This record gives sequence, C-alpha cells and structure tokens, in this order.
Amino acid sequence: MREHKTKDFLYYFLLAVAVLLLAFMGIRFGSVDISSMTDADKYILYSIRIPRILMCIIAGSTLAVCGCAYQAVFKNPLSDPYILGVSSGASLGASLAIILGLDSLLLGVTLPSFAVALLTVFVIMKLSQVGSRMHTTTLLLAGISMNFLISALISIIMFIDKEDMHKIYFWTMGSLSGVRYSDVVTTFVFSSIGIVFVWIYAKRLNALLLGDMQATSLGIDVEKTKKSVLIVSTLMTAAVVSCTGVIGFVGLVVPHIVRLLVGADNRRIIPFSIFGGAIFMLCADIIARNVITSSELPIGSITSLVGAPFFIYLLYNAKKKLHF
Repeated sequence: MREHKTKDFLYYFLLAVAVLLLAFMGIRFGSVDISSMTDADKYILYSIRIPRILMCIIAGSTLAVCGCAYQAVFKNPLSDPYILGVSSGASLGASLAIILGLDSLLLGVTLPSFAVALLTVFVIMKLSQVGSRMHTTTLLLAGISMNFLISALISIIMFIDKEDMHKIYFWTMGSLSGVRYSDVVTTFVFSSIGIVFVWIYAKRLNALLLGDMQATSLGIDVEKTKKSVLIVSTLMTAAVVSCTGVIGFVGLVVPHIVRLLVGADNRRIIPFSIFGGAIFMLCADIIARNVITSSELPIGSITSLVGAPFFIYLLYNAKKKLHF
C-alpha cells in the first residue's frame, strides 16, 4: 500500500510538471508574439494570458471532478454535466441573469446558473428514474431532451434581447477570452471547496458503485450522499459555466481515461482527474488559439471535437446494455 502511494506521488509530480509546461506554452504562444515585452506585450501577458491560463487549469480540473462525481452517483460512465444538460442549464441561468441585468452584480451570474442547473438535475433524475433505479437509456434520453429544450429557450432569449445577444452567444459556445482575475478567484473558491468535498466523499462514492442496498448495509445514507454530491458538483459546474460558458465533454473524457489507467477507486480517480482535466483543457486552449492565424476558435468546439467521437465510441461499446 505504501509503495502504491509512493508511485502515485511520483505520477502526481510528473503530471504537475506537464501542467506547468503546458501553462508556459499557453502563456508564451498565441496570435500575438510577446517576446519583445513592450508595454502592450506586458498588458497581453498579465491581463489576458495569465488569467486565461489559470482559468483553464481551474475549469478543466473542476469539470473533470464533476464528471467523476456524476458517473459515481448515476453509476453510469456516460454521465457528464454537458451530456446531461446541466451545463446547458447553467448557461440558461446565465442568460436569464444577463437579460435581467444581474451580470454586473457580485455572483450575479453564478447564483442563477446554479439554480437552473440544479433544477435541470432534479428534472433529469425524475425523468430517468424507473422504480428505484435510473437506467442508462432513460438517463441519456432525458439529458438529450433537456439539452434541446434549453437550447430552444436560449435561442428565444437571444431573439428577444438582441442587445445582449453577443454575451449569451459567448456562453453557448464556451470561451476563455475576456476572463478576469476576479473570475479566477471566484471560480477557484467554489471549485476548491467543492473538489475537497467530493474527495472526502470518495469512499462513499465507491460504495455507491456496489449498489444502493450494499451501500446501505455499510452504514451509508445513500440518498443524502447522492443529493449532497450532486448539489456540490452542480454548484461547481455553474461556477465554471458562469465564467467560461459551456465547455463540453471534459467530465466525460478525462474520468473515463483515468479510470482505465488507475482503476475504479474514486480516491485515486479524483486526484488524477484534477491533473488530467487541467492538461486536457490546456491542450484544447493552445489548439484553439493557434490553429488559425490572428484568430481563435471557441474552446468548447475543440473539446467537443474530441469528446463527441469519444462519446459515440463509449455508446457503441455499451449498446448491448441499452434497451429502447
């Protein structure tokens, strides 16, 4: 056991080095060359790129841990805040906050994002529940249905409020442009507390994977555990979405790959996913900012370009368990 922990710390160190190297690349390379370090270069470095890279690390880690939590609670490797419509729900909350003029207030976007995202989780759980269980088929169909419904509502809001259309469009595409240090601090506070909470619950999440009856026999309050983890994970998702918009599939791809590499123990999956999420987002951000000269792609499009085929692959492997 001690040897196992020693190896993990070595892996953590190597992953941390990888994060730092990618962060340096993200700061150094972009549409504008900042090697001369003029006043304009310093502004780009300190006011644009550094907060962007910090947010990239925080958002990637947070969404990856949220994916771990959702997959453990729903006992479904296809669960993810984006696929289940939770991210879209947070985006709808942000859109409502914008048209109501709440986005200029402290936590003005985060709280509505959290409220609508939490409502989305509740509706999905009710729609997907058959008896006392939530089945893969109904869970995915519920998530897809909510995504369609929320997308339609956001489109209507954009049509009604044309003045704020560009702000709402920002949330639907997912972007790290315009991130400020205040956004970094706010997201870091919510995310760090949430990640610690989920990690503390890791042993209970392991028990949930055995089934509700077995978890109850181990002295775990199953419903309380599920609700607590879902609420905290939804709050973390809302905190990220309120600053970056909808960035999909991080919570699907990273935990699944980590699980294949380190096993099914959430006490290991969660810390490894923190690094994996940061690395995934940093790579996506570097690609988004450098693939087209003098322009950048929405980072959400890059993560979806990787995540959508990965989701199709997982769905194909799980097709024998799906009953329509």
